[in-house]
This record gives sequence, structure tokens and C-alpha cells, in this order.
Amino acid sequence: MSVSIAIFYGSTTGNTEMAANKIAEELGGLLTHIGDVSQTKPAELTQYDVLLLGVSTWNIGEMQDDWFDFLRQLGDLDLTGKKVGLFAMGDSYGYPDNFLDAMGELWGAIQKRGAELVGVWPAAGYQFDESQAMYDDEHFVGLGLDEDNESDQTEDRIRTWLVQVLQEIGLLNLQDLADAG
Repeated sequence: MSVSIAIFYGSTTGNTEMAANKIAEELGGLLTHIGDVSQTKPAELTQYDVLLLGVSTWNIGEMQDDWFDFLRQLGDLDLTGKKVGLFAMGDSYGYPDNFLDAMGELWGAIQKRGAELVGVWPAAGYQFDESQAMYDDEHFVGLGLDEDNESDQTEDRIRTWLVQVLQEIGLLNLQDLADAG
């Protein structure tokens, strides 16, 4: 089974780029492409089967600037049939009332274009009050990362989330993991 996987991210301070690079490293040869959205044309998203999109929340619940500009260019882009996994940086201590809001906003924009969500992530273990990134009462729409307050959990969260995403897209099954262990 041949599946093309691309990571696209927007990063202001480098934290989201760092997470994108860690995800790329974990994916190894499974990864087809990694790119910064500030240097990407929206049509490039249609070239891949699986899109892993990284964003961060700025100020009081605002979208990272590169993503904000990118989303304004989407027009009538059709992402029907694309599987999308989201990962995001937030600050749960400094901004508990809008933790990861940009991830929820990004999913809203992508969902309207026909994409299928993969990688819904449990919110248990995170300390925050409100988030627009909630899938339901117990899950985020994607992987939440907090490099400011929980950097010690970033690598484990990325690995666990990637196993989940690869299972959901059919590239990994539990028997493969059991055989490898």
C-alpha cells in the first residue's frame, strides 16, 4: 500500500517547526514531504493522501500568522478523500481559556473542504479551562503540545499520536507492533 504523507506547519518561534521535525524523524521513510506553509501554495495540499498540519495559538486564541495568511488563499480548494491529522502548540498555563484554539480553527477551515479527520487526541492530563480545539468533551481534534509547560511530554506524545494516526490510515496494525516488540 503506497500512501503519500506530508507535513505542513506554520511556526513563529520555532516550537511548531521543532515538533514538525520530530514527527518527520519518527515517520522516517514513510514521509513524502515537509513544508512551511509560508512557502506553500494551497494546491500543494492536494498532492498527498495524508496531511499532518501543525499550528500554534497566539495572543488570545489567534491563529499563527503564516496559517492565517495561508487559509485566506484556500478559495474553493477540494480536500475530499484526504486524511488530515492536526498537531498544535499552546500554552496551557498562560492561556488556559483558549488553549490550542488555532487547532480548532484550522480544523474548521479544512473540514469544510471535505477532509477526513484522523488522530483525535485525549484531553485527559492537560490543565486548561477552555479550548476551541475540542472534538468532544474528552478529546482534542488533534495532538496538543505545550512546549512552555510540558516539554518533557512532547516526544512521548508525538510517538503515541503517530502510532494512532498510522493505525487509523491503515499503515500500522497492532499485530505489527506485537511482532516487533
